[in-house]
Amino acid sequence: MKKSINTLLKHSSFSRVNRSANPAVVRASTILFDSMQELASHEKKILNDKPITHYAYGRYGSQTTIELQKIIKELEQAHHVFLHSTGFGSVSLAFMALCQSGDEVLVGDNVYYPTREISEKLLPKYNIKTKYYDPNNINDLKSKITKKTKLIFVENPGSITFEFQDLKEIIKLAKKNNITTAMDNTWGTPLYCRPLSLGFDVSISSATKYFSGHSDAMGGTLAVNKKTYNKIKFCDKLLGSRLSADEAYLIIRGIRTLDIRLKAHSENTIKVINFLKKQKKIKEVLYPHKPGSKNYKMWKKFYSGATGLFSIVIKAKSKSSVLKFVNKLELFGIGYSWGGFESLAIYHDISKSRNFYKFEKNEHLVRIHVGLEDSLDLINDLKNCLKHIK
Repeated sequence: MKKSINTLLKHSSFSRVNRSANPAVVRASTILFDSMQELASHEKKILNDKPITHYAYGRYGSQTTIELQKIIKELEQAHHVFLHSTGFGSVSLAFMALCQSGDEVLVGDNVYYPTREISEKLLPKYNIKTKYYDPNNINDLKSKITKKTKLIFVENPGSITFEFQDLKEIIKLAKKNNITTAMDNTWGTPLYCRPLSLGFDVSISSATKYFSGHSDAMGGTLAVNKKTYNKIKFCDKLLGSRLSADEAYLIIRGIRTLDIRLKAHSENTIKVINFLKKQKKIKEVLYPHKPGSKNYKMWKKFYSGATGLFSIVIKAKSKSSVLKFVNKLELFGIGYSWGGFESLAIYHDISKSRNFYKFEKNEHLVRIHVGLEDSLDLINDLKNCLKHIK
């Protein structure tokens, strides 16, 4: 019987051994075989990309991580899924596996700050040059492609400023010039957007965020098509940074309810944004909520839903008053990350980390994650604290 993805999230990876609804946590370093012939046969299966129930050595994973791989593979409609210890570990793996000395990479100017750091501080050590392109200008991307360009790295929507790009046009340019593409899809998750189905070669998600959903686990997923599989596999095996069985179990536990949680995040977010957009102190809400706008059109074209993360641009002469607004919030925690059950708010200064996005004088940016609390309580909290902004 054909099942929807919502049902598959609930009815995958049952433990056939101990009959539990979730798979067992299998912690192991040494894996034992009955004979050298069995060991050789197992290694041959892995070499030929055949299905396995366990690995030959704990560094490569366990039965628990295999079960998580199966779920993400179904979600992403991928050829294979690699699991990393953190979301940024998956980003690093993509760069290290897909680039070599003498290459150039094109990176969206709006990427996650650590992605900028690996582009600017690590890749040059290996004679790999990074060029940033304007995510709001496809012609800027086009003009920066050379014969040395081997990778286009996209984060969509952009970190903190939430620009939505024309993904099909990026794919078209890449295919025309034989360039590999990778997309950080953490915001939308493969439930709402499937980069591989759009034509990207690599789809990356921080499993720390919505996959886990409970702010108690870290992990990263890197879903690939057949074209890039062997390159990623080679580096993944050698670099040896692997997701633990315990973290895999927590992410499996969380991902069962991904569809339900994202729906609730989205519904709460729209209610909060409908309040914020009416406030005079809020100049702009960076989220695809305006029909007719470029961001809305691009979101609608490639996504089936929206999640709970966005930013607000505040017009204020006093930075300290904006910080006070954040500090006084009762229901919004101050902290990095997002995607858990709780609401968060954090002040960001991106003036030194962007080439194209510019703030006007007295503009300040606060990133908000809307959690699963009562939306009216969240709105009242924001309303009470907006009065501190001068």
